[in-house]
Amino acid sequence: MRALVAGKVGEPADVLRLESRPVPTPEAGQALIRVKATPIHASDLHVLRGRYGFSPEFPTVGGHMECVGVIEALGPDTEGLKIGERVVAVAVPAVPGPHVAGTWQEYLVADTRRLLPVPDQLSDSSACQLAVNPLTALLLVTRELDVQPGEWLLQTAAGSTVGRLVIQLARHLGVRTINVVRRRDAVEEIKALGGDEVICTEDEDLLPRVAEVAGSSGVRKAIDCVAGHVGAQVSQALAPGGEVVVYGALSTHRQTDPAALTIPLSARSVIYETKVVRGFWLNRWFGTASPADALRALSEVRSLVADEVLSIPQGEPFPLERFTEAITFAEAPAHGAKPLFVFEDGRDEDNS
Repeated sequence: MRALVAGKVGEPADVLRLESRPVPTPEAGQALIRVKATPIHASDLHVLRGRYGFSPEFPTVGGHMECVGVIEALGPDTEGLKIGERVVAVAVPAVPGPHVAGTWQEYLVADTRRLLPVPDQLSDSSACQLAVNPLTALLLVTRELDVQPGEWLLQTAAGSTVGRLVIQLARHLGVRTINVVRRRDAVEEIKALGGDEVICTEDEDLLPRVAEVAGSSGVRKAIDCVAGHVGAQVSQALAPGGEVVVYGALSTHRQTDPAALTIPLSARSVIYETKVVRGFWLNRWFGTASPADALRALSEVRSLVADEVLSIPQGEPFPLERFTEAITFAEAPAHGAKPLFVFEDGRDEDNS
């Protein structure tokens, strides 16, 4: 089989090579998956650069997040799934947890507890993106912050993939959102998506605008994907006893300066107003959640997408041979679609 392999840490376009490898054999409790489509996430690229929260052993097959495929074979005494079934394979490495195979290859072996059957109405493009961004949005809004109907939720990077999913989910749950964007031309798009209020940091001050919308005491719940100065402003905008969950650091993208990798917080605000700033990382959630709980959450995401509560944009397909072009596309500003490596009949139209 063909596999896209990184021989060492470095820039993905420099260290990745297309190789021929033996098709693996599933053991007890495992399935052999013929991959149909798998996305290229920014985190996949940062893993190869050595700039993510875990580092695999090199050489390593790229793609450490998710894919969709068909079960080709089952290991001995493996039950619960059947050959020919189409499934999402969750390849997010649990931290702490065992090694998980990379998805940028034609076949992979996965623990059956990491496989979720998908209905026919979900395209490969939608199915292969179920397990990371939609799950993150669901966990942030419901489990991490337990935002209730009628409450305000403040979020940064509202135009990001997770940000858009949060808006859709919040609208479904009756949660009101204050959405922070960088560009004025994104405001109407976010409102059209269902965002209740939009703050554009290009020409608006975040703190007075939050007070104007939510009241002078601020908001009680927020999620931040930017960190840096914007993340600090979000913490300032919290009401006493409020909490912000930080799940990304877009302001530090490709940064190596330690000073850039900070969120400058006011100690007085944290102490006297007992505000909470904490992190969320999907890999660590998988490391603490039971397999049954993880599958329940993924099943909920599957239902939300199948019922069209959450909409996953159609991905941009690339064959494995065009990996350098796909990586360039993934890192282009405002590329608008998630690049996907597709295999054989994985080049389907989105009919979800």
